[in-house]
Amino acid sequence: MPNIASVLKDEIARIARKEVRRETASLKKATTSYRSEIAALKRRAQSLERALKRAVRGSRARPSEARSSADEADDGPSLRFRPKGLASLRARLGISANDAGKLLGVSGQSIYLWESGRARPSRSRLAEIAALRKLGKREVTARLEALG
Repeated sequence: MPNIASVLKDEIARIARKEVRRETASLKKATTSYRSEIAALKRRAQSLERALKRAVRGSRARPSEARSSADEADDGPSLRFRPKGLASLRARLGISANDAGKLLGVSGQSIYLWESGRARPSRSRLAEIAALRKLGKREVTARLEALG
């Protein structure tokens, strides 16, 4: 027959574990909800940081507010530049980097640097690239022949 002391000790341990589990259940629930709230706050902070970076990047590209309206009229429309876009334009027109450089008034090396993304064309060159986009193969060939 088991010893009464050992049975009593086992029963006390069982009841103590039951009480501890009941007390910690509410803490586990609270911890879980806190963790989900923290994750949601982190996601929100990341999205706000991305929006801030986009806003800062956009404000750098825009002309400053201090400029007069006459200065803004000189700029014309804002033009975007993508290195891949220039490469595909050259491929569409069937011209080399040297030929594209002749048409734009720059060297062939500049064209390669623009296409690789290591350099960026100036605003005046962006306008010329935009004008080049509107030309067809025949017009480009005629202009190259005229340039010699």
